[in-house]
Amino acid sequence: MISSAHARTVANLAAASCLALLLGACGGGLSLPSFSSSSPPPEAEPGTGPEMPASIRADEIVGRWGLASFQNPADRPRTEKMAREQCKNPYVIGAGTSGGVVMHLADQATPQELRLKGSPSGKNYIGPAGPTPGDQDREIVSFDGRVMITRFIDKDAATRYGNMVYVRCAPRA
Repeated sequence: MISSAHARTVANLAAASCLALLLGACGGGLSLPSFSSSSPPPEAEPGTGPEMPASIRADEIVGRWGLASFQNPADRPRTEKMAREQCKNPYVIGAGTSGGVVMHLADQATPQELRLKGSPSGKNYIGPAGPTPGDQDREIVSFDGRVMITRFIDKDAATRYGNMVYVRCAPRA
């Protein structure tokens, strides 16, 4: 029978060895043979590129919004009505300290500052800094100042959340 102290020592040595190999491979000091065929590095995904300014300004979407979502485009009018009714408990899009907006990312409990980003195709996105469109971005499908519809780029999030309908709530009296 192996004692727990001996087993712990063996586990620690194994973990240290793995860590040393990983760090050595990253540092460039140790050259490990490659078992794969040499191929050029993968190119960037088509459609992604550097950040461009969006045609929608952050201050245009800061405010109180009723929020609902739909999957079927035929449900859009009913969903807009449902979103309007949510103004009793509005979703607040805040102004960020760096010129962005404060919103939630998919599956994140804490809102964070996101950027409004444009693209060469004229589409607008909301998401963290980085390539456009990024996996955590949402596309602004339509925006008329009163109603904004967004859809997440990530296929899984888009399936779960659908088309997010934001209807601007009337200002408090």
